[in-house]
Amino acid sequence: MTREIDKNTPVYQLSVGDLLQIMEEHTKPAPTTLVNTAAQPEKYVYRLSGIARLFGCSKTTANRIKQSGKINKAITQLGNLIIVDAEKALELAGKANGKYNKNN
Repeated sequence: MTREIDKNTPVYQLSVGDLLQIMEEHTKPAPTTLVNTAAQPEKYVYRLSGIARLFGCSKTTANRIKQSGKINKAITQLGNLIIVDAEKALELAGKANGKYNKNN
């Protein structure tokens, strides 16, 4: 037996069950569409933080990768702005290390 709770009902008149019911109704996550983001990798990443995210490393290591010259053909730099072609960078890094396989 659930009772209708008016928005003007004072909180002190609600039972614990009423409060839990209200909280459940108002905190349900919105339905999301299932999109496979792994199937849609980013085309470009930006800054050292983007390189770090791409290779799964720290910003310091990302800077070392950039400075090594292994991925220079994938990098476009305009002043302080660093733009990296993600797929090409992974391919170049894989060729240098012999680890990355584009078919995986």
